[in-house]
Amino acid sequence: MKKKELALLAIEKLKERYPEGICSLTYTDPLQLLIATRLSAQCTDARVNMVTPALFARFPTLEAFAEASAEEVGEYIRSCGLYKTKARDIVALAIMLRDEYDGMIPDTVEELIKLPGVGRKTANLVAGDIYGRPAVVADTHCIRIAGRLGLVDSKDPYKVEMALKKLLPPEESNSFCHRLVLFGRDVCSARSPRCGACPLQDACPSRVSLAPSPDGGGSAPSPAKKKRSGTAE
Repeated sequence: MKKKELALLAIEKLKERYPEGICSLTYTDPLQLLIATRLSAQCTDARVNMVTPALFARFPTLEAFAEASAEEVGEYIRSCGLYKTKARDIVALAIMLRDEYDGMIPDTVEELIKLPGVGRKTANLVAGDIYGRPAVVADTHCIRIAGRLGLVDSKDPYKVEMALKKLLPPEESNSFCHRLVLFGRDVCSARSPRCGACPLQDACPSRVSLAPSPDGGGSAPSPAKKKRSGTAE
């Protein structure tokens, strides 16, 4: 099967499994999504969603963040990891948005990555979810699953993003990436992929030999085959 055919198959199978291909982060406006995504670096979305209600209640506007101290912001996000760096970035990007962008969140990846602490993953998420631009969010789930499916041959986020842009229909790319996150948590996990429960098992070149899972629910890869199959990370 050619890569483009496999990509289209993956889109349809994951759409069937996860009809709502939406972001796992909780937010009510573009600024909140931008900040929540910055917090999600090396942190789970579940943890970010636990932290942001109090954070956004204390700093409800761009101006509030711009006038805050990094130390105070840091107190609200301690459990997210790397909180001092993230707090400095959040205050700095709020100041930059206020002073250089008239308080508006940029609508392109090229402008978004100029903001402190904002990389291509965050920029693509914001550009895609807020402004509806075709975007590929090359996070850990996307990189892992695209590699296992043989859609990409690199773990470099930029190379993965560029490769998938050539394979995915623009109108499907945003929701497909969100579905990969759900799929990565649910089935195609980093260390113990449940290949027997995978809707793509017949087309996946990385499918491993199966052994019954301890709980009897689905299947897990045989330990002896993990290294050879490339599923261990």
